[in-house]
Amino acid sequence: MLKNGFRRIANHTMKIKIIKILLWVLIWSAMTLLVSPELRLTALAAESDLPLEQILDRMEKHYTGNNFRAEFIQESTVKAMEITDFASGKMFVRYPGKMRWEYEKPEKQIIITDGFKLWIYRPADNQVMTGSAPAFFSDGKGASFLSDITLVRKKFNITLGESKDDFFYELDLKPLEKKLDVTDIRLSVTKKTFTVIRVITYNSYGDENRIEFLNHEFKADLKDSLFSFEAPEGTDVLQLDE
Repeated sequence: MLKNGFRRIANHTMKIKIIKILLWVLIWSAMTLLVSPELRLTALAAESDLPLEQILDRMEKHYTGNNFRAEFIQESTVKAMEITDFASGKMFVRYPGKMRWEYEKPEKQIIITDGFKLWIYRPADNQVMTGSAPAFFSDGKGASFLSDITLVRKKFNITLGESKDDFFYELDLKPLEKKLDVTDIRLSVTKKTFTVIRVITYNSYGDENRIEFLNHEFKADLKDSLFSFEAPEGTDVLQLDE
């Protein structure tokens, strides 16, 4: 009887794990189908293909001086350990250099930069880490170039990659300064609006970080307070190594 009890508990635990996996798949599928109005507009009217320089010109015109907010889904894979994590939340960008990432799942976390200073706040740990934003974002981590799109030309060698469909341009970026953290970046850019809807980052270990953006709102009214941070009383403050 005791053995049967353990078997029922094991079966129940396995069912819970399967349900969690299915829920992630359903959320991912639903959010991907909603990949913002930009995708639907592109499907209706994609421009004829443009050369790389014109694509970059249109991207810079679209993003420069244009504040925006968006939702995001993130999938991070550690190849050596065969681990894949999912996260989602909202991001806010104010040109030039200011970003705020509000992670809502799987746990709350906020990453803020005013272009100079960086704050990473983890409420569950009652901890905030601070450091230099340029040092943290220097090689393209965190899709930081979206806060100043001119950095794409300044910081990367860019080639036009092969696209799997007619709705996007695929841009392959290699950092001019070679580092272990980021070796390659791929941007998916809509042909209709020149909005970046996907950023995939690779490192030298073969790990992959994929961020899908959706429901963009450009010309958003974003207050200065979004891009600064005051640690709550009693919060542990740690300094990041630069």
